[in-house]
Amino acid sequence: MKPGTPPPQSTRVLDQLRERIRYMHYSLSTEQVYVYWVRFFIRWAARGGEMRHPRDLGAPDVEAFLSMLATERKVSASTHNQALSAVLFLYREVLGIALPWLDNINRPTQKRRIPSVLTKDEVAGLLAHMDGQTALLARLLYGTGMRLMEGMRLRIKDVDFDRHVIIVREAKGGKDRVVMMPHSLASALRLQLLASRAQWEADRQAQRGGVETPHALEQKYPKVGHTWGWFWMFPSPTLSIDPRSGVERRHHLYEDRLQRSLKKAVVLAGIHKTVSVHTLRHSFATHLLQAGTDIRTVQELLGHSDVSTTMIYTHVLKVAAGGTTSPLDSLSTI
Repeated sequence: MKPGTPPPQSTRVLDQLRERIRYMHYSLSTEQVYVYWVRFFIRWAARGGEMRHPRDLGAPDVEAFLSMLATERKVSASTHNQALSAVLFLYREVLGIALPWLDNINRPTQKRRIPSVLTKDEVAGLLAHMDGQTALLARLLYGTGMRLMEGMRLRIKDVDFDRHVIIVREAKGGKDRVVMMPHSLASALRLQLLASRAQWEADRQAQRGGVETPHALEQKYPKVGHTWGWFWMFPSPTLSIDPRSGVERRHHLYEDRLQRSLKKAVVLAGIHKTVSVHTLRHSFATHLLQAGTDIRTVQELLGHSDVSTTMIYTHVLKVAAGGTTSPLDSLSTI
């Protein structure tokens, strides 16, 4: 644990893990994933014998655990890295144990894959088979390049109709960025804003619990979660219990709704490529580059730290363009 940070108050390892994750403002999904892998690691280390505290385990245990995941469970490189990150967080941030062997554990390298990208006609066909809020969300994600949860967590205060921009807050890596608001979506977004306003007014009249705000902002401004600016652009039609605070409040639209709607639209549109919500982001980047947009601009719009990450879309363009002539085509006879 780093100097100057408060130690976990609980004596149970998993409770300490949760406390530390929340202190460092990690997302709920990260908390759930880390708790899962740490619990898995501790139970696996017991292997039918006596349960041991993680501080009594060492390099052979961690390496054997990671080896088991790769050889027996045959997990992907990303899942393998996820498990390793959880174990490293446990030792470094929760137990405060600086063990030299942690630095020598190699992470499996993830193979760079050419992303699945739709043509403009395929995107148009896909969107034509969607309706309602999910259709608007799908258009917004394709039109801005936002990630799924960036669109779902959009707040009223971050949609600027005057400048036709959207501010993406707390994106991957904790960074903010600005993306364009598609002019063709302005009217639909205004209607969505009116629907959200009606829901906010109803919640206020019923004295409901407001919405979640980041970084314990409510401790400093107790009513901030009840203000219009912090309300969701795409609120859920039902209330739910906040898993951290236990407060009943309105969450944003559940992401599975868009995923299910998109999956149905792919079938109806007769698209045989592998398509997910993230494919809309890939298609956004590829189509911008295809239209001649500078790669640095695309990098900023996507929120990539390194332009080399954005460069993958230039490979997509090469494949799509088919610019290199096959030697077979130069033969006079076949």
